[in-house]
Amino acid sequence: MQARMVGDLQVKQDGGRMKTVKTLLTGIPRIEYILGLLIALVVSDGLITEFLTGSGLGREGNPFLQPFMVEGGLLLVKMAGALLSALILWDIYRRQPNLALISSLFFVAFYTGIVYWNLAIFFISQV
Repeated sequence: MQARMVGDLQVKQDGGRMKTVKTLLTGIPRIEYILGLLIALVVSDGLITEFLTGSGLGREGNPFLQPFMVEGGLLLVKMAGALLSALILWDIYRRQPNLALISSLFFVAFYTGIVYWNLAIFFISQV
């Protein structure tokens, strides 16, 4: 049985037939990129929320974060929470990679929806 590299995949030739050997994570983004994207989305949510509330176009919907809007520390709390969440998900990934990957992708989808919601509020208020 001979093996050769084709692009990023190792192809094995077995009796005239070609078989593709895929790695475990082929097609699935690496957890580092997903956690980086999650942090970026949480910080984006904080920036857009501060802009909208500062302009009088919106308000913070999370009652636990509303006191930080008055004090001006919302972005700091968002960044600290995002980093802590990423570290917890990274720790879970070391022991249970599938759980951490699915959870991280869920939170990325959730925060993508929140950022789109905030942007929709901004663009609707500009009309």
